[in-house]
Formats: sequence, structure tokens, C-alpha cells
Amino acid sequence: MHTTDARHPVTRFTEKVGRRAIDSVEGLGRAGGLIAESLYWLLAGPRLGQPVRVGSVFVQMMEIGVRAIPIIALLGGTIGVMLAIQGIHTLRLFGAESRVVIGIALSVTREFAPLITAILVAGRSGSALAARLGTMKINQEIDALNVMGIHPVRYLVVPALLALLVMLPALTLFSNFVGLYAAGLYVGVDLSISMAAFVDQTIDVLSTGDLLHGLGKSVIFAILIGVIGVVNGASVKGGAEGVGRVTTRAVVQSISAIVVTDMIFAFVATR
Repeated sequence: MHTTDARHPVTRFTEKVGRRAIDSVEGLGRAGGLIAESLYWLLAGPRLGQPVRVGSVFVQMMEIGVRAIPIIALLGGTIGVMLAIQGIHTLRLFGAESRVVIGIALSVTREFAPLITAILVAGRSGSALAARLGTMKINQEIDALNVMGIHPVRYLVVPALLALLVMLPALTLFSNFVGLYAAGLYVGVDLSISMAAFVDQTIDVLSTGDLLHGLGKSVIFAILIGVIGVVNGASVKGGAEGVGRVTTRAVVQSISAIVVTDMIFAFVATR
């Protein structure tokens, strides 16, 4: 015997929106609690005889950072050349193509290097973190850690967050160098500007604040990627399909949060 929902469509829609709003608030609460708990174990762990394992941090740094260098170099160089092509094409309309270095230097260091690097790390490492935690929860491995007296946040979460906080700014800095070098090569071919002249103009244009602007954003992006990946992985329900859903959701939420945060950061920093 089938039952039908006789409620008014407006009522159903309102309830759906309300449930989504409550879930969002709960997610923010879990994220805040996760950050606080990670700080607690990082600071109080040594005094409690349960310090964060340095070896686990280095393993995560290797996975998140070192193994991502080839793809970061490829896309960082591509972005640099793309900015050079578009910048020269646009400025040529005004006969000012020799000023393209200004736009390239500021765009790479302040926006594109931290943004593209964070998106790559979110797709590569944020999804892996969510999938790993989701699989461990389904297999009851997290419950087993609790039974053995090992706190899951200290054992699984803190090393990944620390690795992200170290490696994402490092990868962003690496992307800066690769992007600017690739752009310099293209500018040299198109405008016959030597690499030495390109470097001198870049140094004149950039300030320490420009570099810190991009690196500061990368720190915020690292926190977002780690927290969103962990929260989604810990909320998995169902079997393998559930792991797939939370992995996809973690990537989508991470990239969305990165882009929105970047917009807010740029707006505030330029006021």
C-alpha cells in the first residue's frame, strides 16, 4: 500500500530548506570543533604522553607536497605562459605591451599561483583524505583506534593538517617561480626582452606584501581543504557508494570554499 505526502508543496520546500540549513550549521560546528581539537592535541599531546607523530607528518608532507611537484610545475608554467599571451595581446591594442610584466608578476603571485595550487591539492589530497577516513569509518577502524586508546584526531587528522599548512604555501612559492620563469621565457621570445630584464622588472614591481598576500591565502586554503576533507570523511554513511559521495562532496565543497574565500580576500585586501 503506497502512501502519499499530502503536505502543501510550500511546506515541503520550507522543511527541506530548514533541514539543509541545520545540516550546514552542524557542519560548521563540527569543523570548528575539529580545529579546536587539533590545536589541543598539538599543544597538550606531549604533556599527556601522546604527542603527534613526526613520522606521520613527514609521510603526509611527502604525499601532499613532494609527489605533487610535477603537476604543480606543469600547470604553474602553463598559467604563466597563458597570462603572458593574453597580457601581450591585450596591451598591444594600446601600444603598451612592454608593460606586460607588471600584470604577470602581480597576477601570478597574488592570485593564480595560490588559487590553482589550492585547487589542485584539494582535488588530489583533499579527496584522498576524505576517502581514507570514510573507508576507515565504514571498516570500523576508527572505532578500533578508540578501543585501543588512540585518539583518531591526534592519530589521523593532525598530521594531515600540519602537512597541508607546511606544504601548500611551499607549493605556492614553487608555483610562483615556475609561473614567472615560464612567462619570462615567452615574453623573451615575443617581445625580445631578456630574462635578466624580465627579472629586474619583476623585482621592481613586486613587494614583500604581494608575496605574503598569496602565501597568506594559501594558509587559509590549507585549513579549508583539511577540515572539509575530514568532516566529509567522518560523516560517511553506507558502503562504497557512501565513500564515493563524500569524496566528491569534499572536492566540490573545497573548491567552492577556496574560490569564494579568494574573492573575499581580494576584496578586503584591495579596499
